[in-house]
Amino acid sequence: MRRAVPVGVVLSFLTAVLAVAMTSAQTPATAPSGTASSSSARPAASPPAKGAIPRTPDGHPDLQGNWSFATITPLERPASLAGKAVLTEQEARELEKQAAARADQDDGRQRGTAADVSRAYNDAWYDSGTKVVGTMQTSIIIDPKDGRMPPMTPDGQARAAARLAARRARGPADDPESRSLAERCLIGFNAGPPLTPSAYNNNIQIVQTPAQAMIMTARVHEARLVPLDGRPHLPSSIRQWMGDSRGRWEGDTLVVETTNFSEKNAYRGASENLRLIERFSRTDASTLTYEFTVNDPETWTAPWTGRIPLVRLDENLYEYACHEGNRGMEGILKGARTEEREAGGAR
Repeated sequence: MRRAVPVGVVLSFLTAVLAVAMTSAQTPATAPSGTASSSSARPAASPPAKGAIPRTPDGHPDLQGNWSFATITPLERPASLAGKAVLTEQEARELEKQAAARADQDDGRQRGTAADVSRAYNDAWYDSGTKVVGTMQTSIIIDPKDGRMPPMTPDGQARAAARLAARRARGPADDPESRSLAERCLIGFNAGPPLTPSAYNNNIQIVQTPAQAMIMTARVHEARLVPLDGRPHLPSSIRQWMGDSRGRWEGDTLVVETTNFSEKNAYRGASENLRLIERFSRTDASTLTYEFTVNDPETWTAPWTGRIPLVRLDENLYEYACHEGNRGMEGILKGARTEEREAGGAR
């Protein structure tokens, strides 16, 4: 059983209703498949075997189900692997062995100390993956070829510095607004978009109809409804934390374009004018290739692309009941006030 969530045992009512309504007309069928589209500027994903992909009654690949994007493959290529795009089998197994050893070891933290508490959970609660991605990439980023994010623009650097200065001026725990959106249970730390692995809850559910698709991340059961009917994006004056997504089919690949982001949920420091392209391609019965391209000239000097093969989960996703009685936030603020009193700055 995967440790997908630390709390909660029931899917949210809204998600359940959406899933029933959207899947009622979807009976998977099998038909010959084509080749997933891929840009010639980057390595192509492996084409599916003929007839291996289940399809919906309208003929498109059936992307529905629960999928995991947990992996020990890092977003950026480590310096120790510079110039190496793909691991050998032996190298992959060695990295997995090292990751397992790190998860099992006692890291020397003294129980009950501030360093121990700051860790939040012990390793039993983490589920960041145990394997490298099936394509043996040395990084999730496949373009640029060095596996690294391009340099930030001067404007991007200035915004990052301003955010850091604002956090320092406000204090680390002056009030709930001083903490991250994830700690406040307002949005999951790996909800994206795009989807990139984190400490746990690296799972999504996809529900699909001819008119729309739902992409729900396990943390914090964030559901994106993606229209497939060709409607335009929302006016630029309307900004949303997960952006405004519109989808279309390009052959056997579902392409999702997201714009209208909000600066309140800036992905890795991106501006609100980020343009994100995601591609979902059913590679075989148990694999869904997920590819995303981040294009934000205000933040990075060039676009960059990542790819993760998602693995099918034959398990349920359970509700991550984060906000209901957020005791962690209460403890963070009480702890900060205690430290201030001990330092002589009572509040």
